[in-house]
Amino acid sequence: MPRVRRFLADTQASVLPLFAFTVVTVIAMMGAAVDYSRANATKAAFQAALDSTVLAMAEKASDTALGDLQTQAQSYFDALFSKYGAAPVTLDVSYTTANGSELKISGETTVKTQFMRLSGLGIDEIKVGGSATAHWGNTRMRVALALDNTGSMANNGKMTALKAAAKGLIDQLKAAAANDGDVYVAVIPFSKDVNVGPDNGNASWLKWADWNSANGTCSDTRYRTKTKCEANGKIWTVASSSDWNGCVTDRDQPYDTTNDPPTSIATRFPTEQYSSCPVALMPLSYDWTALKDRIEAMQPAGNTNTTIGLEWAWHSLSQGDPLNAPAEDANYQYKKVIIFLTDGVNTENRWTQTSSKIDERMQLACDNAKADGVTIYTVRVIDGNEQLLKYCASSSDKYYGISASNQLVDAFAKIGTNLTRLHLSR
Repeated sequence: MPRVRRFLADTQASVLPLFAFTVVTVIAMMGAAVDYSRANATKAAFQAALDSTVLAMAEKASDTALGDLQTQAQSYFDALFSKYGAAPVTLDVSYTTANGSELKISGETTVKTQFMRLSGLGIDEIKVGGSATAHWGNTRMRVALALDNTGSMANNGKMTALKAAAKGLIDQLKAAAANDGDVYVAVIPFSKDVNVGPDNGNASWLKWADWNSANGTCSDTRYRTKTKCEANGKIWTVASSSDWNGCVTDRDQPYDTTNDPPTSIATRFPTEQYSSCPVALMPLSYDWTALKDRIEAMQPAGNTNTTIGLEWAWHSLSQGDPLNAPAEDANYQYKKVIIFLTDGVNTENRWTQTSSKIDERMQLACDNAKADGVTIYTVRVIDGNEQLLKYCASSSDKYYGISASNQLVDAFAKIGTNLTRLHLSR
């Protein structure tokens, strides 16, 4: 105790005042951090509410008086944001049609501080604000759904979940289209091959040499291919192309990874009578009922060749043969998107059953499509090459890893929300 009394009585270089000052400063800084953290959380909620409001009001802007639009926007925003405890917000709403249609909604509020106003810093509130803008009428969207239809999709309810998720996405995209043609969608089911439809049997962009060699009858039934038949001096009779089930396999390399038009033998698409041919693809359309019917018709069968699924999704977004995407109007800008889903690793293409070699073709196809201005979303359902799908996605936020089938509907809904926000800027 005597030592303590001497310590307290000693006024030379006392640390107590310094310690007290330090404690007060540290507490003030901690309080400020808490206040700013609350303000940042409020700002995030504020912006999310603005984004949702501008998207909801964009559907009404063209046929709603500005005053009524202001009232409806305010009510919609308040319902989303009122629980965050900030000061009341008065939104500023503007709508113009000078260059397409543009709706802009902005506002600001304040968040009362809890610590900084008591700490002597003199900061009683923090301002929070933001704006959201929706543009439409001068931008159109074209989306290709490349959907794995291989045999493994029969497991764990994956195909059932995929059908529900894809049809839900169709409904979202339909709702995003103010007019026919604002949004087009293509459905590209794939396995080892893609089915372009047997009604295209006379198309100039098909190559029949391999099919003709494998499908027919020999005058000597011991020989099942044209090569063996004729090598043994027998007569080969080619089957009618009307027997073709619609499947095509990979183009000659390097065209299996490009979007070159099919103007030569090397660039044409080889027909194949694949026994696990998926349901026929559907080119770009806004026949929403027919699109959902095609999705419902999908059945799981066959091996996995991701490259051909991505390639035909890319072809569906392009002008000219083979799928003749609708002509683009020079008065509009176009957003082209592929949503690519698979649940497995690559197992077979036209040349190999070595996964790594097929992966290499897929990477080249992804590189080429992205270089062509196509945005790629990838979805891995439980199984599959995560590294490859992350590589093919246009950015890290466009890759979705699904660990259970029941998560697929939510993943597609998030993609649909992102697509409807392609016109949204802050």
